[in-house]
Amino acid sequence: MVGPEPQQPSRRPASHLRPLRIGDLEIAGPAVQAALSGYSDRAMRRVARVHGAPYCLHEVVVDKLLLQPGKLQRQILSVETDDHPIGGQIMGAEPVVFGKAARLMADAGFDVVDLNFGCPVPKVLGRCRGGFLVGDPPTALEMIDRVLEAVAGDVPVSVKMRRGIDDSADAERSFFTILEGAFERGVAAVTVHPRTVEQRYVGPSDWEFLARVRCHLGDDPVLLGSGDLFTAADCLDMIARTGVDGVTVARGCIGNPWIFAQVADLLAGRVPRAPSLGEQRAALELHWFESLADHGDRKGPGRARNHAIKYAALHPDGEAVRDAFVAVRGEAAFRAVLERYYPAERSAERAGDAIDLAAAAHRLKSCGVAGGRVASPS
Repeated sequence: MVGPEPQQPSRRPASHLRPLRIGDLEIAGPAVQAALSGYSDRAMRRVARVHGAPYCLHEVVVDKLLLQPGKLQRQILSVETDDHPIGGQIMGAEPVVFGKAARLMADAGFDVVDLNFGCPVPKVLGRCRGGFLVGDPPTALEMIDRVLEAVAGDVPVSVKMRRGIDDSADAERSFFTILEGAFERGVAAVTVHPRTVEQRYVGPSDWEFLARVRCHLGDDPVLLGSGDLFTAADCLDMIARTGVDGVTVARGCIGNPWIFAQVADLLAGRVPRAPSLGEQRAALELHWFESLADHGDRKGPGRARNHAIKYAALHPDGEAVRDAFVAVRGEAAFRAVLERYYPAERSAERAGDAIDLAAAAHRLKSCGVAGGRVASPS
């Protein structure tokens, strides 16, 4: 059925937030790091955890790749002891394969298996994966069935979905059919990105739709929201305005791992502060080290550079720093940028308050173009 008419959700002020739980897993905060294709690798997750992220998702993985023995499979299924709690996100088109991939993730030590019914990238849709499934309830629900059977209660299962293929009534009916069916079958949580698949990342996300979903479900099912979360204030505003239990931060935490600690500050009644240049340098150095450790000297610098370009938006000389990072191709060049723009004598310097800085990071639109890669939240 089509969801209810818009109405005022039951608000959850910061002081009355219930603990965020996915199945038996309790998460120490309402804002978590989303799965980001090409970004949320082990290096990004480690940096995010150092800065307060209570739960992180691995970048989305195609289920068939998990079933192919080899280096890539071993890398994906290698969950280290300091990388918890972690969710493993998969997408695919064949229910049986989906179930087998979920079982491998559960056996590897992922704390949650997350199913991607939201990715709007054309090549994904063309293979009947990701967001394609939000328009195909029978297949989507069969895939949920196969995953739940495969993991057999060993780990909780969550679902990430968009609010429909498009803005039609049929698309909305399909969304609510999958949403209701997922919870009826035993899914532990659902994350809703309130843009349509057709919309991709263009235009504002419809937070009022999230409020409708909360009212439709009632208070008990665990619902997370996503979309247009670029500051700590955005995260708590979404919770207050829509009644969701928590939020998944996607593009808003690329180059800004401090957003998680800033959410904690707001919840504790403290004023969040922007990171100093010394703190930014420490995060950049850690990210560089972890990227090379995970991806080697050939791929590591490029992965780290994509993030460094985003960090530049938090610097007082953001555009110059961004351009300098764009030109980095190796460690010597990376160190030279740090020495020039993040010297010890400027370590205490900040570029303004945390809220303004996070908004500035979002506005620095040319970062993605200059860096050659745009974040693709799954």
